[in-house]
Amino acid sequence: MTAVWGWTFVLVKDAISQYPTLPFLAIRFAIAFLVMALLVRRLPNRRLLVVGAAVGAALAAGYLLQTVGLQSTSPGNAGLITGLFVVFTPLLDRAFGARLSGRTVVAALVALAGIALLAGRPGGIAFGDVLVLGCALAFALHIVLLGRWAPTLPAAPLAMVQLAVAAVLFTVPGAAAGEFRPPPAPVWPAIVITGVFASALAFFIQTWAQAHLAPSRVALILASEPAWALLFAIVLAGQRFGFQQALGAALVLVAVIGYEALAAISARTEAADRIGVP
Repeated sequence: MTAVWGWTFVLVKDAISQYPTLPFLAIRFAIAFLVMALLVRRLPNRRLLVVGAAVGAALAAGYLLQTVGLQSTSPGNAGLITGLFVVFTPLLDRAFGARLSGRTVVAALVALAGIALLAGRPGGIAFGDVLVLGCALAFALHIVLLGRWAPTLPAAPLAMVQLAVAAVLFTVPGAAAGEFRPPPAPVWPAIVITGVFASALAFFIQTWAQAHLAPSRVALILASEPAWALLFAIVLAGQRFGFQQALGAALVLVAVIGYEALAAISARTEAADRIGVP
């Protein structure tokens, strides 16, 4: 699924060059909701609606900032900067009382240095880069909120409510602005792929996987998304980097993937110490 997410940066950038952002997102998430509704087949209770509304709003904010940001930045840059949610998540979690480790601070500083180099192109940092940075913060908030509330709620219905909330939040302003019209034929593949595979199926698979894998391992897998985004941006979109930007991209990848790798190693060491394994 991280490979699919990485691929969709290229798909979405091409789609929104031909079709308005809000209608694209509204149709994408409406399709995702319908797919999840077919899987769940039951109405959510009041608690699911309240929690889903809060978490879905964070999710919608992330996708809106990311998609609008893609209009003025490259798919590779957007993928790398979005991946910073892995670093931002523990920083936001600190506000809820979680302990902030030294490796989190180091990873955040390395990532910020990488962004500075990555944005060091003629004209400086693009506005799209700033928007995608806000997207990474919104996704981090989404993860933190889910971490607080999801353990007490059924995962599939909660995912369904989130997708419904996002669809509504994109539909209302899009309709008010009069932007809705039938998507052109070249845009439909991007809408269907992102709606079915990158939204509905991705939420379903991630929920299933987290019942079988440790959170540290899941986070490490999710941290590979920026690498996939960069790969597809180079192969499919022809993105090229100068030395300074390549160094910045490398620093962001080191911050994102290295942070989770060290976290996994630390968790394994602590577990071994508890049971007395040398």
